[in-house]
This record gives sequence, structure tokens and C-alpha cells, in this order.
Amino acid sequence: MTSVDPLKNLGVKLTQRGGELRVFSANADAMEICIFDDDDPNWLVKTVPMTRDDANVWTGRSRTLSPGRRYSIRASGPKAPRNSFNSETLLLDPYTRGLTRNRSGDWISVVVEDGFDWGDSAKPHTPLDRTVIYEAHVKGVSKLNPAVPEELRGTYAGLAHESTIAYLKDLGVTAVELLPVHAFVSEQRLVQQGLTNYWGYNTLAFFAPHAAYASRSAQAAGPEAVLREFKGMVKLLHEAGLEVILDVVYNHTSEEGLGGPRSSLRGIDNSTYYRQDDTGAYIDTTGCGNTLDFSNDVPRRLVLDSLRYWANEVKIDGFRFDLATTLARGENAEYSREHPLIAGILSDPELAGVKTIAEPWDVGLGGWQTGNFADGFSEWNDRYRDRVRSFWLGDIAQARATGAAPTGIGGFATRLAGSSNTFSPERGPLASVNFITAHDGFTMADLAAYDTKHNLGNGENNRDGTDNNHSFNHGVEGPTADEGVLKTRRKAMRNLMATLLLSAGMPMITAGDEFGRSQRGNNNAYCHDSELTWMSWLLGREQTELRNTTRRLLELRRENPALRPSRYAVAGEVIENASHMNWFDGGGNLMDDEDWNSPENRTLQYLVASTPEHEASNQVLLIVHGVEDDVTVSLPVHEGVQSYTLLWDSTTEVPIDEDATPCEPGASRSVAGTSMQLYRANGA
Repeated sequence: MTSVDPLKNLGVKLTQRGGELRVFSANADAMEICIFDDDDPNWLVKTVPMTRDDANVWTGRSRTLSPGRRYSIRASGPKAPRNSFNSETLLLDPYTRGLTRNRSGDWISVVVEDGFDWGDSAKPHTPLDRTVIYEAHVKGVSKLNPAVPEELRGTYAGLAHESTIAYLKDLGVTAVELLPVHAFVSEQRLVQQGLTNYWGYNTLAFFAPHAAYASRSAQAAGPEAVLREFKGMVKLLHEAGLEVILDVVYNHTSEEGLGGPRSSLRGIDNSTYYRQDDTGAYIDTTGCGNTLDFSNDVPRRLVLDSLRYWANEVKIDGFRFDLATTLARGENAEYSREHPLIAGILSDPELAGVKTIAEPWDVGLGGWQTGNFADGFSEWNDRYRDRVRSFWLGDIAQARATGAAPTGIGGFATRLAGSSNTFSPERGPLASVNFITAHDGFTMADLAAYDTKHNLGNGENNRDGTDNNHSFNHGVEGPTADEGVLKTRRKAMRNLMATLLLSAGMPMITAGDEFGRSQRGNNNAYCHDSELTWMSWLLGREQTELRNTTRRLLELRRENPALRPSRYAVAGEVIENASHMNWFDGGGNLMDDEDWNSPENRTLQYLVASTPEHEASNQVLLIVHGVEDDVTVSLPVHEGVQSYTLLWDSTTEVPIDEDATPCEPGASRSVAGTSMQLYRANGA
């Protein structure tokens, strides 16, 4: 006999006899549905008592609980240190698909029934080795795009506008990773300061799209229209071959710490949903005031149900889990890569084929877990970020100051080749989401223009934001008219972007980095909804050249499978979809341990050959020179290589197509200070 799942069909289910609402609460002693007038969300027209079953699921039914109807929950329960009941507070259904607000400022749930027509639209299912992620903000991408009708700028429809899609396709990315689009609110502290939470990491409802990102007409029409616009965005992006990945914030909610808003989970069952000690004090591993308790099956089920909804009914292609370590903390708040929620995400048949990406840290004890998530997850690789930044920026700054760089080429090369010292052989290089910048931190242009953060505009006296930036201003802090400094900064940006796009692993570009977007030195611009954070569409000559460089590098990545292996190579073995690597010094000699580890050696020739399963064989040579003085190298002599064809050089502002004159193995080539060159190695 098949067992009945007691937590199935939580939220509103529509039937021929109206609607049925199911809500979990183990600690409430009474619960009711509050149903509001169709036209006036402040007019409570009906209350429906809910009954509790043996699984602590409360159920209420009403014919008036129909599509478009506004409703809330009220719950009461005993006074206890871990409870936070108030029988007068209007609470959101944790599974609500739509939201509105009454004149008192209370959030009200809305019954949503959406008959969206997906037509023949299908998910692109881009293989991981061909995936290039573009991290973007829904509003920020199109707010300043003059090709988008004004009423659609900064909206879901603006992101899906033909001009936006054409830009993304021309650039060569394959997926957009959207900063949070679950309904969210600004923290009380920001509201009091007259600021706003622009990024959206403060979730109000896990099943409802953020209405403020919809067009004004959709907002006026209500939550069903907001959802239709969101699905329309996904459909158009899919039809263009672009995947949609959501940055999801399940680790905490907008109810903040004790004394914060009571809008949903806190008033329904604070003890079940939030991690607390016996006194009711929150155990916070997120730094955001509260932490969901994923040692309990009910919050785990909430997350899994939310993921299933977005993956199947909204056809989302993947998820990036904010502060993912929190999701894998058990009863004693200790991290486990075998945690039931992590295992559930990976084993759920309804989530098969969905890309899963972890931000592998939080602020709790033992929170930093890069490289330690389960097979099936990819991870933001902060070790990659820091090593690449240091090699091209921090080390160069120290070399100018002291006459010598602090580190050599070895650590950088390990990151270039897929971070095999961080991820297990079973997981391979595609477990690494390589990134140099993200929404939080300096932009790529600011990495090359500022030594220190400039966050006074955030209202915290420059205390917020990291001080560990690994950046270098190249002699002048911030804006300058010195063309020599500007030229060096642009080359540094090309080196950073080339390293990102020519490394083994899955690259992520932050929107605007492809042309050098600046935030004027602010490395924590979470509270700025303005041109400081919006993406410019009116580019100068240098910005256009940098964008064209990024486009050329993405083209080279697509054309050369040796640059995107899915497995690590093993010496002496032929492994399909691994890239066989040979490492040479500037003289064309195979590197030894001393070359690998010496701070005096910052020149590398990386000859890598693919062993593809579904593509033609391919071999490339990447030259990396991490010293500001020019150098002459001897191209490696290697079995099977007859010549080398120059494909790209980071010293050129305008990317070259391809050098028509091949170079012989053993030939001398001049390499400019702090630069890179990419060659195709030609065989018989």
C-alpha cells in the first residue's frame, strides 16, 4: 500500500467546490482563513475556521477562495519562549503565488490561477561545459536601454525585449542568472534611512515573483498578470536558447531578528521554522537576523516544493543557492554534505536536469565549505576569484612597491586548469563556477581602479563591504585623465576577463563587466537603485572595444574544446572529455617543481589538448606573463605540433581575428609585460 504524504498540497488547491487551504503548524492551537472583498483589500468579508489533522496540517475550505481572491491567515497558540503567536496579525500563506498590500501595510495573499500557454517552448538544456553564466539584475539590465519602450524598462518584459536578447546572444553567454526575483522587501533599517534593498536578498514569499519588476500595466492588473509577464520572459529567453537561473534565498526570510516583522512563518509556527535555542534566541548563521531550521522536515519541504514549482510550472533551468552552507546544517547546526535537503534536491525526479549551484559558505561556525558540497552541485569558487585577482592585481602592486611579486605561477596555473586541488576527481572541473566579480564586491573595472572601497553612500560610515579586495588602482585612486594609467587598467581588465573565459570550469560574468562598468569604488552597492548600479547602454570607444574583446574570448572558448574539459586528466591515461596538459616555462622547457613554486617565475606556457567525446580533437597554447617587463619566449617543441597560430593577444585593444602566418615550434615570440597570448596548436 502506498503511504499518503501528509505534507502534500500545502497552500491553496482549487476544486469545483471552491478552494482548499492547507497550512502546517505544530504549535498553533487555532487557525482561520481571512477572506477579503474583491475590490477593497481592507474589508474582511469572511473568516473560515481551520481544522487540524494528525500531521499538524490545518485545513480550511470555502467557495469564495477562488482565483483573484485576497486572503490571509490568523493563528493563535500558547505563550512559550520559542513561539510568536498573535491572533490579530494577518499572515501570508507560505505557499502563496501572489501578493498585494492593504492600506495598513499588511501583506495579503492572492489566489492565482494561471493558464499560461507555453506553446512549443522548451528548456535549452545547455551542457555544463558549454554554459557561460551572465549574472544580472532584472531591473538593472534594461532600465537604461533606449531600445526598450520606456514603460518596459527595468521589467521582466524589458529583460526579454528583443534588443536585450540580441545583446546577450551577440555577446555569447548561454544563461542569465538573476539576482533574487522571489517577492522581497527592504529591511526596516534601510527604510528608516530612506534607502532600499536593491539586490533582493530579503525574501517575503518563496512562490511569488517580485511584483515591482513587472510592467506597470501588469502590476495594475494583479498577481496573475505579474506571473504571466514572468513566464513570458522565460519563454522568450528559452526560444532564444538562453537558460534562466534564479538566485534563491532560502536560508533566511524578511522577518529579520527578534522584534522584526511578523508576516508569515514567525506567526504561523516560529518554533518549527526558525533555528533557536531553548530560550527562544535565534541561532543565526546568515547574518540576517534569522535562519531557517533545516534539521526539521517542514522547512525542507517548503524549499523542495518551491524549487519544484519554479522548475516545472515556471520552467526555470537552474538555481544558485545563497549561503548554501546554511541549507545543509543539521540538528546541532553542523554542516553535512549528506544533509537531507541537499540529498533531496539532487535525488528529486521533479528536479532532474536542473542546474544546482551553491554559494558554499555562511557566517556560522564551520561555514566556509568551498569544494565540499555533494557531487551534482557546482560551487562559486572564491579561491579561484582571489588567486586570479592577486596574480594580475595585488601581486603587481606589491612588485611595484618592493621590486618582487610575493607568489609565482603555480597557484594561478592550478586555478586555470580547473582547481583540481579543491574539487574531487569525481566532480571534475565543472564543479567550479569560476568568477572574478559578482554582484557583491568591486566590478572588474573598479578592481583595476581602486585600492580601497568607497562605500560612504551606504550610510554605514564605510564600515560595510569587504576590505579584502585584492585590487590595484595602478597608481591613481579612481578616475584619472592619465592615459598611461587608463591603458594599463584596460589591459588588466582584458587579462582578468581572458583568464576567466579561458579557464577550465564554468565561467560567470557579472553584467557590465564585459565593457568595464564602474560603481565608483562602491563594493557593496546593495542599497542603491540608481544609475550607479544600472547597466549603461551608451558605450564609449574603449568600452565597445572591451565588449568586443569579451565576445571574441567567448567565441574562442566555444571553438576550442581543449579549454572546457568536463573531467580532470590523469597522467598516463586517456580520459574522455579531459584535457591533457603540458606546462612549459618561458624558454620552452618542461617546468619542474622549482619553476612551479618560485616567486621569481611568473611566465607560463600552457599546452592543452582535448580528448572530446562528441567534438573534433583540439589543442591550444596559452602564454601567461605576470611581470610588467617584456619577455621573449620560445614556443614549445612538442610531439604532434607542427605550428602555432596566434588567435588573441591581451595587449591589443581591438581583438585580432587570427594571425595568417603560423609560428614554428621553437620560434621566439615577444610577450609584453603583464599580458596573455592564445595560440591554436596545429598538428599533421
